[in-house]
Amino acid sequence: MKRYGIFGGTFNPPHIAHLIHAESVREQMSLDKVIFVPSGNPPLKQDVSVSAEHRLNMAKIAFERDPNFEVSDIELINNEEKTYTIDTLLKLREKYKNDFVKLFLIIGMDNLIDLHLWKTPGKLFGICEVIVINRPGYFIDKVTNEFVRRVIYVPVPSIDISSTQIRDLLYQNKSVKYQILPEVEDYIKKNNLYKRN
Repeated sequence: MKRYGIFGGTFNPPHIAHLIHAESVREQMSLDKVIFVPSGNPPLKQDVSVSAEHRLNMAKIAFERDPNFEVSDIELINNEEKTYTIDTLLKLREKYKNDFVKLFLIIGMDNLIDLHLWKTPGKLFGICEVIVINRPGYFIDKVTNEFVRRVIYVPVPSIDISSTQIRDLLYQNKSVKYQILPEVEDYIKKNNLYKRN
């Protein structure tokens, strides 16, 4: 049976921690591949200031250079509606139903804390295994919700880089060298993204 990791996010922009964490989980969990899913219209994220098309393009530039990584536009097809992880997983399960695939949803510790706010969070566990990775400032022993005992905790290198920090640096015309791939930085400059009005 094939094992596919599903790594969702706004990827606004994608950065090296996404790559390092995905590879670390892929290796530790013996995943055949990791599928990155740029979010369409996430209900719990407010600042998606760059279009879905640009985020998808940056994700492809950042992730598809690795043969073990793939980028899916499944949440971007109907970008007007709110997109929910449970619906995405159901679509992916349907897509791979004849391929004998086991799905593993990869989320950060911050998402585990807020999992009770997601649409039908309990149903996730019937569709896939849920992998939780550490995030700076979040600790699994501090999580008190009902889901903490149902997840697989996979420690990854602690890298204090976030898309929010990178956007802030770009807004200030400061260097993001070594935090994002040079090709992603070139795409950002070429398309004049993350500029203050």
